[in-house]
Amino acid sequence: MTCEQARNLVHAYVDGELDLVRSLDVEAHLAGCEACAREQASLRALRMAFGNGALYREAPSRLERRVRAALRDARRAEGGQTFVLLRFGWVAAAAAAVALVAITVRGVLPFVATGDLTAREVVDDHLRSLTANHLADVLSSNQHTVKPWFDGRLNFTPPVEDLGVQGFPLVGGRLDYLDTRPVAAVVYRRREHVINLFIWPAEHAANTLPIREVREGYNIVHWTKSGMAYWAVSSVSAAELGKFAQLVREESSGATAPPG
Repeated sequence: MTCEQARNLVHAYVDGELDLVRSLDVEAHLAGCEACAREQASLRALRMAFGNGALYREAPSRLERRVRAALRDARRAEGGQTFVLLRFGWVAAAAAAVALVAITVRGVLPFVATGDLTAREVVDDHLRSLTANHLADVLSSNQHTVKPWFDGRLNFTPPVEDLGVQGFPLVGGRLDYLDTRPVAAVVYRRREHVINLFIWPAEHAANTLPIREVREGYNIVHWTKSGMAYWAVSSVSAAELGKFAQLVREESSGATAPPG
């Protein structure tokens, strides 16, 4: 399946309107195409945003009174001119509604992109690394091998910790992308579970405590520290992922953000 074919079907795929064969074809394409996978994630985030009841407001009573009055005037009106004016009034109202939707989308999407959309992309990238057999570009349990590998591939140096003694052995690292941004993916294991730790610069963000989330059955912990954003995702239990996050926060001190 080509990207053009996938983009023609991805809306129906997100809405669950495709048959099984087509759905499997789209899923196979998304697993190997980052651009189409990002578009799918954006559509899912937009759908969730508009499904959020917090975005909806009841119309004020004065608006209802104005609409009812306009309808009464229309019934009483005679001649085409009144009809034209009334129709123009409804067109203006429709245009205002479209403008409101556009404003809502512009206001909602930045929030979604920095929160829910990031979480979804983190899970998607985690799954892609497992299903596409692309867990690491550099396979090594030695932090002094993995950390230098990122030099020249990113404009920042991510911290790479050796947590094997604490039960989270290092597997390796790879270059990944979140929201078209190149990020470091440092890979660990907890028994049979894989932990992907995504790291990228967040120069103007304050340090935050770990925040736990669950997305599509996967546990996520994210925080910021010393100008870096950290997102850990795994099928490991929430308690163990929280322990992992705490260890990384305690050990990480060698992150180097890009020059301002």
